[in-house]
Formats: sequence, C-alpha cells, structure tokens
Amino acid sequence: MFKALVVDKDAESGKTSAAVRELDIGDLPEGEVTVAVEYSTLNYKDGLCIGPGGGLVRHYPHVPGIDLAGTVEASDDPRYAPGDKVVLTGWRVGEAHWGGHAQKARVRADWLVPLPEGLDTRAAMAVGTAGFTAMLAVMALEDHGLVPGEAPVLVTGAAGGVGSVATAILSALGHEVAAVTGRPEQEAYLKGLGAARVVPRAELAETVKRPLESETWSGCVDAVGGAMLARVLGQMCYGASVAAVGLAGGAALPATVVPFLLRGVNLLGIDSVMQPYDNRVRAWTRVARDLPMDRLEAMVVPATLSDLPGLGAEILRGQVKGRVVIDVNA
Repeated sequence: MFKALVVDKDAESGKTSAAVRELDIGDLPEGEVTVAVEYSTLNYKDGLCIGPGGGLVRHYPHVPGIDLAGTVEASDDPRYAPGDKVVLTGWRVGEAHWGGHAQKARVRADWLVPLPEGLDTRAAMAVGTAGFTAMLAVMALEDHGLVPGEAPVLVTGAAGGVGSVATAILSALGHEVAAVTGRPEQEAYLKGLGAARVVPRAELAETVKRPLESETWSGCVDAVGGAMLARVLGQMCYGASVAAVGLAGGAALPATVVPFLLRGVNLLGIDSVMQPYDNRVRAWTRVARDLPMDRLEAMVVPATLSDLPGLGAEILRGQVKGRVVIDVNA
C-alpha cells in the first residue's frame, strides 16, 4: 500500500474532489518502470487537475502530478535498474497518465531521464517542469545569439516558477536581468535571485499604437503572452529573440509583423512536454551546472501531499511564489 493524492468525480453531481488515500501497487497503470517517488512539485497544470472540474483529467479516479523524482524500484527496461535515481517531467504524466503526487508511480521508460550529477531528487523537483522550461528558454535564446554584456534581458511573470528560475539562471550567466511582476512586495525576492531591477507589470501591460518602440531588451523569457508579449516584441533590440513559455496574460497576441520585418526579431515557442530525450539531458545537465543552488533553495516552499488541495487553488489564483516542493513521504 502507498499514499497518493486521488482526484475523483461524483457520477451524479459531476463534482470533483481531491484527498490523500491509500492505494495498492496493483492499482498503478501499465509501464515498464516502477519508481519509488521521493519528491514532486506543483505546477499550474496540477492546479487545474486538482481543482473544481478536474481540469485536464479525462478518466477517474486520477493521481495528478506532472513531475516526479525518485528511485527505480522495478524495471522491465534495460536502461534502468533498481536503485537508479531518475526524474520525469512532461509526456502528459499527471494529466492522461497517473503522476507524481504519490509515493509510487509506474511509467514508460522513454519518459525518464537519469538524475544528473550535482542534483539530488529534492533539488530536481525544486527545478521541476518550471525550471526545466526556463532552461529550455535560456538555451533557445543562446542558440539564437544571446550573449552576456549586451542590453538587459527581460523576464515577465518573474515571481512565478518559470520566471524565478529563469531570473536566477540568466543572472548567474552574467546577464543583466529586468524582472517584471505585478506583485511589488516580491521586489526583494527577485533581487535576491539576481534581478538587477524590477519592472512593474503596469509599465508593459497596455498595448500601444506604435509597432516599434526604443530598442531595450537583448532577449526575453515571456511567461505572460497576450498584450504584454505584443508590447515587448516592439521593444526588442535588432535580431533579438523572445522565448514564449506561457500565457498567464491570455492566448491572444494583439501584435503586428513589423518587429519581425524591420528588426529581425524572433519569437521562439518553448514546449517542455514532448521534448526529445537528448535535449532533455542537455537541459538537465545545464541546470545542474548553471543554476546556483543557494538561489534555488531561496525559491523553495516545502509541502506535503495533504497540502496539495489548498495549494492547487492558490496557484490558480496566482498566489504561489517560487517553487513548491512536495515531500510525498512526509
């Protein structure tokens, strides 16, 4: 038997509920590798799955948790053996497949990545999908020419999970980081992560009629989308790139093509869910090398499985700062 956060749906009322329950190992879905989970984390998708209506869940009962890190307990795949430390993010685990908000998980071997040297399972989940996505964004900007010492790099939604890690990584790599947030009380937190300055969200939240403004940013990690992304595109330096990682401000993009045509700006889409294995290994290796562990620890909010229903509601309201790390055995 093991403990798990189980989301269930009442057949009559259609209402969903989430609670910690005991399950049997035989309840786990099919997969080549069984993992003794040590830590998981909380992402916006998890909040959707835990919250009213079940969000992305299609079949009940369901165990959410799109991230997990732990030790291989049993494996039918030669790539992994009992005792191996592994990490999993994406692949619709926690949505279509039972996830990491449990003490046990059974998954496909193709979805796993060996835990990189320099990270333990707790640190890996402090990184999680949010930090993995942030590293993918930084790598994409670098692949398109971003180097330290030029104009500042903008990070929108900087107090959130992706933004926090992106701020810390970019600062550690020698970039001047301008962190955008709508929560002025987070200024000290963001500067502690390495932000050189904090930009109030209101300065970038409105669209303007001019398709181009002054060249201000040498790169951008954007977790907001919507009107803010449109505004930022017109402020990028010549040939600079924006890595789009989220849509907290909306999916619509009220922009023109002028920044692309007259300044050669690049808009780079960042997907973390279906990334191929080699790029996952590359990103996790970079995380272990380039993310300062003291700054990572400053982002951590510790929690347990029983805290998840409340935290799921908070992350949907934009009230979660940094990285929630779930000790599934606490």
